[in-house]
Amino acid sequence: MRYQNYFLIVLIGLQISCSEQGPANPLEAVLSSKDDRIKRVMDSIDQYEVQIRYTKIDRRNDSVIFNDFDFQVDESKYFYPASTVKFPATVTALEKLNEIDTLSRNTLFYVEGDSIKTTFARAIEEIFAVSDNAANNRLIEFIGQDNLNKMIRNRGVRPIRISHRLSTANADDIVTKPLIIYLNDSTTATTASIISASATPLQLKHIKKGKGFLSGDSLYSEPFDFGLKNYYPIHAQHELLKRVIFPNQFPKEKRFNLSKEQRTFLLKAMHTLPKNAGYDAKEYYDSYGKFFMYGDSEDVIPDHIKIFNKVGYAYGTLTDCAYIMDEKNKIDFMVTATILVNKDGIFNNDNYEYDEIGIPFLAQLGRELYHYELESNK
Repeated sequence: MRYQNYFLIVLIGLQISCSEQGPANPLEAVLSSKDDRIKRVMDSIDQYEVQIRYTKIDRRNDSVIFNDFDFQVDESKYFYPASTVKFPATVTALEKLNEIDTLSRNTLFYVEGDSIKTTFARAIEEIFAVSDNAANNRLIEFIGQDNLNKMIRNRGVRPIRISHRLSTANADDIVTKPLIIYLNDSTTATTASIISASATPLQLKHIKKGKGFLSGDSLYSEPFDFGLKNYYPIHAQHELLKRVIFPNQFPKEKRFNLSKEQRTFLLKAMHTLPKNAGYDAKEYYDSYGKFFMYGDSEDVIPDHIKIFNKVGYAYGTLTDCAYIMDEKNKIDFMVTATILVNKDGIFNNDNYEYDEIGIPFLAQLGRELYHYELESNK
């Protein structure tokens, strides 16, 4: 009996050990690539603040299994999310529209003091097609910062702290501007302003970056402080993407309240290329907002490859959060990654190595993962 118990304990111990160890991390193989676009970053990895989460997707009967693999993912290490925050703005705008019987995504509106009339649908299309800042800010006026944060966190996507609009004079204003909404051709309604709490400084690692920054015409020889900026780390970005792409894999309380029609519209907007959204193909080439796989090229993206994503780039930081699907080869995977490219350590001077280092790294990362998926699918 004692021997039986001993072998039972050993067997359980082996099972736990295998479970904890899990499969080898594919990112280790991908990041050991000899391709110079990967190697030059990995050879000086400390200066680039790289974080990556890759999800291999397995299907068993009706279930979808997410196998997440990380490289340096740490929500306590800050990076500036830039335009990736537009993704949660679109999701929460659609969810809020569901709460108001008189509105739909095709409702015409304008922000008080703005001359542009638009619809919620058009704003969302502009966000994903060309990362339009004004379109994002109009949605913020509709939702309010605190409401946006609460709606995202309520679905289990956290941490997140959206505190400001993007590239506008009233970026930090905690009071939203009213929206003038067309209920029909002759009747309008005005929304009330929404007041959010003032942002408090973030207490995170790497919240102060570099050795100097420009403000106006002055150069300040001290680190740039991101303490009051938006905060949207890799884990939160990836979890939002999972819930939008695979809502049925989450309990009802963790899904966003989107109708089937809304979700279909959102997914289409996420993968639609600029030329198919009415933009000039020469100025806004296929990979304009697609860093993974195609970001370092202006070539046409094949029709059988769809990339549902949102990129962000500002202050030397490049980020992409994407679900990549190859319909011909029947593979799909998710990857979210960020990299900082600011060799001189000066912020706000627009002297960043986006095209030389950052985008080529993310593009090759996407290609390496894609080829790994192809090999795994054989």
